[in-house]
Amino acid sequence: MSCLPCFQSKKTNEPPEDLPVARPLNAPSPPPHFENNNYKPPCENANKVDLASPVENGDSNAKTFTFRELASATKNFRQECLIGEGGFGRVFKGTLQGGEVVAVKQLDRTGTQGNKEFQVEVFMLTLLNHPNLVSLIGYCADGDQRILVYEYMPMGCLADHLIDIKEDQKPLDWQNRMKIASGAAQGLEYLHDKANPPIIYRDLRTTNILLDQDFNPRLSDYGLAKLAGGGNTSHISPRVMGTYGYCAPEYERSGELSFKSDVYSFGVVLLELITGRRAVDTTRPAEEQNLVAWAQPIFRNPKRFREIADPLLKNKFP
Repeated sequence: MSCLPCFQSKKTNEPPEDLPVARPLNAPSPPPHFENNNYKPPCENANKVDLASPVENGDSNAKTFTFRELASATKNFRQECLIGEGGFGRVFKGTLQGGEVVAVKQLDRTGTQGNKEFQVEVFMLTLLNHPNLVSLIGYCADGDQRILVYEYMPMGCLADHLIDIKEDQKPLDWQNRMKIASGAAQGLEYLHDKANPPIIYRDLRTTNILLDQDFNPRLSDYGLAKLAGGGNTSHISPRVMGTYGYCAPEYERSGELSFKSDVYSFGVVLLELITGRRAVDTTRPAEEQNLVAWAQPIFRNPKRFREIADPLLKNKFP
């Protein structure tokens, strides 16, 4: 994979960079939405998933739900059913009339799109199919409601098993950590290289990586920036959408969005998997609060690499 060199099989003669930071792109911007020097028209990319006109083609399997159905499934969106909350809205655990358990994401209504535009974007997302992406089942667009229905992941998110672990909870071993990193990289590769048009994640973090019973990762909240009113027709975002500590420096400074912004976020997640530390932890000493800043001096000295390993691994790693 061109954008995630840590997980590609091909060898490269390029020397590794000293610091794990994404660099701003100097090349002129290609087609609207994305900076991607590898982008090719759909006719030249037979393996890409064409998201160009799913509504007209009728290829989408998206189910439509009424607000009444989803209110009933989530007990009227009660607090007891709330399982998560993020930048795009709140997520509730729900049970549909047929007994299927689902995750119901109620998007913030501020700045949401019109009904037609919302349906088009949802149909495009339902065409995406990869084992490392959470499946989007359907949606609700009653009135001003914008709700998405996903498959339910009972193991929760990566943060629940890596950072916020309980005293009686077994920590992730090295094999599972690398399995999660590899799967997340493959999901990101699919969004970058297979979806057409490509999708920039924007908010890759441990709380957006969900796990199944075998600790296989699935990315959630992909493609939501535009659905929640944060998308535009330019690769320059009017406002930074992401989580502090995961955003690439050039994106924070200028709003310049590219695939490398996602790669930087992936690097932060990989650091969290290795160290067991949060991307930003204000409970630590000032010099250790930002994970990337703390790790950078260690990267310059290979003899110190073992210092960054999570103590919970108990030195059980290669």
